[in-house]
Formats: sequence, structure tokens, C-alpha cells
Amino acid sequence: MTRPNFWCSLTLPALLAALLLAAPGGAQAQLRTMKGKDCTECHKKFAEKYDGMKFIHGAVKQRKCEDCHLRHGIVPKLAMKQAGNNLCFSCHKREAVGMDKPNVHPVLKSGKCVQCHDPHGTNAPHMLKAEGKQACFGCHKPEQFQRKVVHKVVETEGCRVCHLAHASDQKALLTAEQTKLCAKCHDPGKGNFKKAHGDYPVGGKTCTTCHDPHSSSEAKLLRASVHNPVASGSCDSCHAAANSPKPFALPTAGGKMCETCHDADAVVGKNPIVHKPVKDAQCLLCHDPHAANGAKLTRKAGDQLCYTCHLAKAEKVSVPHKPLASAGGCLSCHKPHAAKNKGLIDSEASAMCASCHAKTKEQAKKKVVHRPFATGACISCHDPHGSNYGGMVKARQDRVCFACHREAETKFVKAHTHRPVLDGLCDACHTGHASDQPKLLRAAGAKLCEKCHFELMKDPGTASNHPPFAKGDCLSCHDPHGSNASGMLVADQKSLCLKCHAKQGKETSGAKSVHAAFSSGDCSKCHNPHKSNMKTLLLAASPDLCLSCHKQLKDKLSSEKAHQPADDCLTCHKPHASTEARLVTQPVNDLCGQCHDAKAKEFAAAHLAIDPARINCISCHNPHASKDPKFLKANLHAPFAARQCDACHLAEKK
Repeated sequence: MTRPNFWCSLTLPALLAALLLAAPGGAQAQLRTMKGKDCTECHKKFAEKYDGMKFIHGAVKQRKCEDCHLRHGIVPKLAMKQAGNNLCFSCHKREAVGMDKPNVHPVLKSGKCVQCHDPHGTNAPHMLKAEGKQACFGCHKPEQFQRKVVHKVVETEGCRVCHLAHASDQKALLTAEQTKLCAKCHDPGKGNFKKAHGDYPVGGKTCTTCHDPHSSSEAKLLRASVHNPVASGSCDSCHAAANSPKPFALPTAGGKMCETCHDADAVVGKNPIVHKPVKDAQCLLCHDPHAANGAKLTRKAGDQLCYTCHLAKAEKVSVPHKPLASAGGCLSCHKPHAAKNKGLIDSEASAMCASCHAKTKEQAKKKVVHRPFATGACISCHDPHGSNYGGMVKARQDRVCFACHREAETKFVKAHTHRPVLDGLCDACHTGHASDQPKLLRAAGAKLCEKCHFELMKDPGTASNHPPFAKGDCLSCHDPHGSNASGMLVADQKSLCLKCHAKQGKETSGAKSVHAAFSSGDCSKCHNPHKSNMKTLLLAASPDLCLSCHKQLKDKLSSEKAHQPADDCLTCHKPHASTEARLVTQPVNDLCGQCHDAKAKEFAAAHLAIDPARINCISCHNPHASKDPKFLKANLHAPFAARQCDACHLAEKK
């Protein structure tokens, strides 16, 4: 073991120190730090916009962007530390904005502070996006605050005098209980107040029963529709005298009170169907006895009143009934009190529908009329209030149709189903009301199919057309709804084709070979069932058609010398079946003999004078293609290749 060199141990640290001192900046170069850019160096337009505002968010003023945002580098992306109001609540405590109150502003409750406030800054106090009433008008339509007579405090001081911005212990975000709030300006003890209210002690009652707190078309902010006794100051027409112990007492209860002025017989008449609230003398379910914004003292305007009980009808649908969207709404079809017909409609249902749908009614004159349409049962198929399906049908078309045509549901669901049936679009082929065609079809025969299969049917084949196709008799082969056979055929392909082509079917009798496609009934592998530019509806000419399946042979023909008859397979083969092997048209030697004269000297010389009758040509030759000029097979016995048959065989002399 050797001792470390003492001088080396002293020299090395000294050398390193010298190098550090010699470097630019000396040792200080190792202490360099990176300083981040201010966000406004990139967001210059932001700075220009907000720096001059009167009210700026503290984090913006102090350039503490990262109090709210995550860094995003050069990638333009809005990256917040927390979502929605949770980010605001990290500084503004929930209790401070009233999140613990029973009534919270919906905007605040749904986490959308930025709907009212600009998170960076504005010229309006509290960083509101708009000042005063205009901030509220972003959601609340200004029309209801700007009618003929406007509440003075709304006009001069705005919404905040009566309402809190975020939350309140009172409904409608009021700053105090309603009667106490109104009493701040309108003293119930003053003579003019008492006189205006007929000396009735209304100070403890809800003012908005008769008055609109914002604006009205009527004097003294009375609601649009005022009960006559209220308008004339004749409260004692219904109530006890103002100076009685119980000044608001009624002599009779409910609807019976109304009947003192409104004749029940006049309201109902001789109509047998009476609206339940009317029958139960519950007039006040729909009408306010004092004042209302709805016509005829209705508690809510238009259809909103009906939706109070008929809530399901309020749901939005994609295909609404037009009368519901009109000014008449529900009353376009229904009577409010009583009617002659079920559903409170004033006329029989079909007559009611026909009053608007006159053209549809005319269809009843056609040859074939759908039974529900003929009997006026429109609502057996349609929803009179609206639907999420075309034509306002009650449900998906097939569901509506299957309600009556029950057997069709199982009959139509097959392995191969017509697309309109699969999509439930019965009206793609059938009309729902009436037609001049059988089975309510929209058009006759192929004209109906043509609407979808236009490309197939627009031009006939130039060389051959299947007779049913040419005649437009699609249903002789196809089931219009569905089938378990491919192509929606009425039967399997083989059975269907052989109904007409029985002659071809007989070819298999006594046959030694049958074309696989023909045997399995795949006629359409070779033939187009509709039309073709080739004879006998072939999909392509020979040999291309055959080679679409016989791919190995195709490769062989393209890479080797092809036998000339292979240009047309039908020269040697039958297309369907044959009494010979390999679908050949006749015995092999006879077939070859059509071109090759077995009696010729050249033939005898080439075949060593062997008796032609004993020769099987395809034992030695490939009938389609070969690399050999004589089409000999690729693998040959060496003596045979050398033409030395006598090496194995004994030659017989004649």
C-alpha cells in the first residue's frame, strides 16, 4: 500500500481556486439567479384596460396574479387555482357574502360571481360590470320595471334600496320583512293611507297582493287586473265593515262568496264537463280576489297558471303544438270553466283539430284511410300538447304503430331489418292518415323504393336486367320490413332464385361437380340481382369474375405462360354444374381434342406414340398456365422429363 502524495493533496485545491478566480466574475458566477417576468409584460392590453379603472381588485393592483391564476408560460391558457366561486371564497368568506342565509341570489348559489362582478376591475363600485339598475337588467328584463307608473324609489335609488345583492333572511332578497319594508316610506297610521284603503287595517297585510312593487300600467301601482270592489274602494262588498272586530272576515267561504256576484249557471252553463276547481267552488286556486297581473284576476299569466297543476305540460318539447305558443295558449283549445267535451274542449276532438288542419281533413277522401283518422281519434297517435317526435306523435313512430299492430313488432324484428323499420320511421313508406295506395303506402311499387334507392334504380343495365327489377316488382324478391335472409330476401337466396330458374337447379342432378357458389346458394357472388352491363347479369366478364375467387390461379396466370383458352373460363368449364369433374364441359381428352389433333404425327411423336385413349392430358399438363412451353407441370419425374419412358415402362410393339 502506498502513501498519498502530500504535495499533490495541497496543490489540487489551490489550482481549482485559481481557475474559479480567473473565470469571468470569479466565484460570483456560480450565484446567478433567475427572475420571473411580470405578467403584464406579455398581457399589455390587460394592463392598458384595467390600470385606469376606478375600482381594481387588490391582487391586480399589487400584480399578484398568482393569487388566482396558475402560471401557463407561453401557452395561451386560462388556468385558475380553483373553479367557480371556490376561488373567490378563498378570500371572501362564505358567511360574509351570506351563503349561510336561507335565501341566496341564484347567481351566487350557482357559483357565478363573475356574472355580476369583473374579477379584475371596473369603474363601478364593488367591481360590478354595470352600475345601478343596469347590473340587475343583465338578467331581469327591464320592461317589468319601466311600465307607465314606476315606483319612485326604483326610479331614483335603484334596486338596492329594497333588495340585498347576495343573500337575505327574507324571500326575494328583501332587506326587511315586506310590510315593515313598505312601512318605512308608507306609514299605515297616516290619514291618507287609511283613506286610500277604506280605513281597513291593512298595515299588517302583504302590500304586493294588490300593488306591483316595481312598476304598473295602472295608477297607484295597482296590478294590471283589479277586482272591481277593490278598484272602487268597496271592500265591504266582500268583507265585514272596516270598524268591525274582524274587518277581513267573509260572510261565506270560498267560491260561495264569488257566487254572490258571479252566477254559477252563467259560468258553467249547460256544459257537462266542469273544471274540478269550479266544481269544488275553489275559485281562488286560479283567481286572486283582489288584484293580479294576469287577465281576469288570474294568479299567473297565461299558460303559467295552468302549469301550476298540470306541471308535466310545462316541459319543453322539440315539436310544440303551435296554439300553445300563440297568445291564446291553453285557451286556444280548452275552456277554463266548463265545456261540452272531455278535456274541457268546446267541440269534438277531431272537429277541433280540423278547425286548423283543414288540408289534413281533406285526405279523408282518399281510397285508403287509416282507421284512427277515419274515426276522428287524432289523439290515439298524436300528443295534442307537443312531443319530442316529428308530427307530434306520442312516442317513437314504431312504438305508436305497434300499440295497434302488435303482431308486427315481432314479425319485423329480423336478422336483416329494413333501415326505416330499424329507426322506427314507419312514415318513410306509409302515410299516417290516408293514401290512394294499398296499406297506406306513399307511392306505388318501385316508385316508393326509388325515393331511397335512387342511385340503384335511376338507370337500367346496358346488357341485362332482372325481369322483376325491370318491372319494378321489388317485393317479389324482398320483404319490405325485414328478413332472416341476407338482402332482406323473402327466402334464402338459393330457394328464391330456383323458383324461377328451375332449369339451372336441375343441372345438379347426376352431376359429378357443382360450383361451390351455386351449391351454397350464393348466386349473387357471380350475378347482380338487379341489373348488369354484362349478359346474364354477370358481375364481370370472364376470366375476371372467376379470378375474384380463384386468386391462386390469378397469380399463376399473371406470372407464367397462360394457356390461351384460359382467357374465357367458359370455353372449358360450366358455370353451375357438370357431369364431369372440375365443372368441365365434357371429358378432358375430348375437350383437349377440340384444339389438339390426337391423330396428327406431331402429337404421336410428342407422346411417344402412346395410344391417345390411354392418355389423361392433365396428368402431365397444367390446363391453365405453366412456365414450361408445353404447359408441363412444374414437378416432373426425371426420366419423364428426359423423354425416357422405357426407363420405367416396357414398350409394347404392335
